[in-house]
Amino acid sequence: MKQSRFSILSWFTTLFRVWRREFRLILSDEGVLIFFLGLTIGYPLIYTIIYNPETVREIPIVVVDQSRTARSRDLTRMIDATPAMQVYDYAPTVADARRIHNEHKAYGILLIPSDYAERLGRGEQGVVTFYSDMGLLLRYRSFVSALTDVQMAAGAKIQTEKLDMIGLPAQSVSGAPIDSEAIMLGDVTQGFASFIIPGILMLIIQQSLVLGVSMLFAGSRERRRRNGGIDPLAIPAGPATTILGKLMCYICIYVPLVIYMVHFVPHIFSLPHIGQLSEMLLFVLPLVIASALLGMVVSVFVTERESSMLVVVFTSVVFLFLSGLTWPRYAMNGFWRLVGDLIPATWGVEGFIVMNSNGAQLAQESHPYTMLWILAAIYFVMAWILIRFLYPSRAKK
Repeated sequence: MKQSRFSILSWFTTLFRVWRREFRLILSDEGVLIFFLGLTIGYPLIYTIIYNPETVREIPIVVVDQSRTARSRDLTRMIDATPAMQVYDYAPTVADARRIHNEHKAYGILLIPSDYAERLGRGEQGVVTFYSDMGLLLRYRSFVSALTDVQMAAGAKIQTEKLDMIGLPAQSVSGAPIDSEAIMLGDVTQGFASFIIPGILMLIIQQSLVLGVSMLFAGSRERRRRNGGIDPLAIPAGPATTILGKLMCYICIYVPLVIYMVHFVPHIFSLPHIGQLSEMLLFVLPLVIASALLGMVVSVFVTERESSMLVVVFTSVVFLFLSGLTWPRYAMNGFWRLVGDLIPATWGVEGFIVMNSNGAQLAQESHPYTMLWILAAIYFVMAWILIRFLYPSRAKK
C-alpha cells in the first residue's frame, strides 16, 4: 500500500514538474509567446477591424441613359436611393463608362437602352443591363440584392399606374400573391465580420497552438543536437506523463485567452454572441487539446525553430478551406471531406458557429463535440508513439 501511494505521489510530482518546466520554457521564449499570445490577442482585433463596417454601402456606379425619359430618370433615382449603390456619374456611351470604371472611380455600369420607356408604354417588359466589377464578391452581392429590390419596387409602381389608368383602385389589388419575409438567423445585419469571425476564432486557436507547440519541440530537438541527443531542459518522465503535463500547461494558458476570444471580442465589436459562455468553453476545450496534440504530431517534421513558420505558409489557407467556412463541405469531394475530418478546427468551426450565433446548446452539437474528443484521442496516441520511439530518455537537470 505504501509503495502504491509512493508511486502515485511520484507520478503526480513528475507531472507537476513537466507542467512547471513547460511554463518556464514558454515564458522564456519570445517566439512561442508571439504565437500563443500575439496571435490569439492581436489577430481577432485585426481581422474584425478590417471587416468593419461589415456591409458594403454606397458603391459608386456609372449610368448610361440612352432613353433620356422620365421613366429612365425615375429608375436611376430609385437605384441611387438604395443603401448599396450611389450614382457617381452619367456617361454618354458605354465606352466612356468603361473608362471611368477602369480608373476605379466606379464599380458598376447601368445601361438603360433607348427603347426602355417605349417598351413599358406598350405593356412589354423593359430591359436594362448592369455590368458589375467581379473583383470583390461582396460588391456583387450588394449589387444583386439592391437591383432585385428596385426591380420589385419599380414593377409594383408600374402596375399601380396601369390600374389607375383603367379606373381600377390600386388598393383593391395591392399586395403580392405570395407574401414572403426574410429572417436572417445568426447574422441579422448580413455583415461579413458577423459571418466569418466566429469561425476564424477557432482557426486562430488551432493555428497558434500548432505553431507554438511545434516551435517548442523544435527547440528541444536543437538542444538535443547540441548535447549528444539529450535535452538538458527536459524532465525525465514517461511519454504519457510528458504529454499530460504539457497539455495542462497549454490549457492553463488558453482558458483566459479563449474567454477573451469567444466572449469579449464579439462583445467589443457587437458581433453575434448569444450562446452560453460556459457551454462554449466546454466545447472549445477538446479543440484546444486536439490542436495541441496535433502540434506535437506535426513537430516531427519541424527540425528547427524557424521551420515552424513553414507550417503557417503550408497549413493556414488549407485549413481555412477545409473548415467549410469559405466553401461548404458538402460540395467537396470525398477525399477532401476526409482530410477535413482530421482537422480539429473543422469541427470547431461547425459547432462553435451554431452555438455562438444561433444559441445552440452543447447537447445539440454533440456530433462535432464528439469528433473533437475522438481526434484528441487519436492524436494523443500518435504523439505518445512519436515521443516514445523518436526521443531518447531525458536527463535530469
